[in-house]
Amino acid sequence: MALIVHKYGGTSMGSTERIRNVARRVAKWHRAGHQMVVVPSAMSGETNRLLGLAKELSPAKQDDALCRELDMLAATGEQASSALLAIALQAEGLEAVSYAGWQVAIKTNSAYTKARIESIDDKRVRADLAAGRVVIITGFQGVDDLGNVTTLGRGGSDTSAVAVAAAMKAKECLIYTDVDGVYTTDPRVVPEARRLSTVSFEEMLEMASLGSKVLQIRSVEFAGKYKVRLRVLSSFTPWDIDIEEEAASGTLITFEEDEQMEQAVVSGIAFNRDEAKISILSVPDKPGIAYNILGAVADANIEVDMIIQNMSKDGKTDFSFTVHRNDYAKTVDLLKTKVLPALGTDHIEGDTRICKVSIVGIGMRSHVGIAAKMFRSLSEEGINIQMISTSEIKTSVVIDEKYMELAVRALHRAFDLDQAVA
Repeated sequence: MALIVHKYGGTSMGSTERIRNVARRVAKWHRAGHQMVVVPSAMSGETNRLLGLAKELSPAKQDDALCRELDMLAATGEQASSALLAIALQAEGLEAVSYAGWQVAIKTNSAYTKARIESIDDKRVRADLAAGRVVIITGFQGVDDLGNVTTLGRGGSDTSAVAVAAAMKAKECLIYTDVDGVYTTDPRVVPEARRLSTVSFEEMLEMASLGSKVLQIRSVEFAGKYKVRLRVLSSFTPWDIDIEEEAASGTLITFEEDEQMEQAVVSGIAFNRDEAKISILSVPDKPGIAYNILGAVADANIEVDMIIQNMSKDGKTDFSFTVHRNDYAKTVDLLKTKVLPALGTDHIEGDTRICKVSIVGIGMRSHVGIAAKMFRSLSEEGINIQMISTSEIKTSVVIDEKYMELAVRALHRAFDLDQAVA
């Protein structure tokens, strides 16, 4: 008997009929002899609805007091879907029980709306599994040392599921979504995109960090750290599909680079619309400037992505970096009030109409000229590159947002990603 964790996204939980189908699928796995832990997201649109209500009441800047209440509010979406799934499983004739994150308990730090998991106490869950029950645990949330409800940020249910699988040493964690696996890029942008049967952990980590919406990056990090066997598959296949066929479907995130993977120089194209660029002009070119700027940003719990510092001229330089678009206004306000006065400049520029496009592939390690091919493909389409970032297995560029889909299609075609690897 294996311990299996299922995670279902908001679309999969989007109506009572879909919840009923999830219950039937979980029941099938349970009746096949598996111990089942299920981590559901809120019903599709529910989190946005709740946060929209909060915004109507308080459109002001977010502080810790407000963020605490936003977490308290947003967490109710997963609590509702978890209870509904438990009710549906009971209707299928199974014993099932749902728990909120604080009841397990999933302990986190106190960074409201962006909390990180610190520990999971699985005693209560193991006792229920031993008694033959299906256990449903709310995704996206936990509790801090003071007893406050916290949430893990958008996509946090993926992280919850993988963390639970790691803590309980589950045989596999199956992430059920509205797509049937990981594709070479978003099929809505490139209809010729192919589903990958396997993708390496390193590639998936890069894709998630670069804008792929299939898995939240922190869930992939958890999977890599604890070697959790992870599979992405569709919840919209018939629930009564043969369990062996279902268990082999979708895309497997693997920790082994097999020969077939080595043949694919580029495995996928990732993109992210949610980028904003900030440039501080004419700052003194001396040691400590980068820290003075980015240290303050980090202290405000704002994540920085790409960074560029121009060559010095007359003892001055320009310093540019990107942040998530939701953090743009907060970052600019922080810089203007706390950082720029100390630097002796007030020259700051921003652009919220940019995007990031990236090519990813472990085969890039052993092939030269990949970045040059990327740049040539973009130039042939008349697309100007504003920033560049590279690693062993990826190259990212910042471009004008209006060219994003054109860039993705051009790169998908240039690297023959519509062609199956021989």
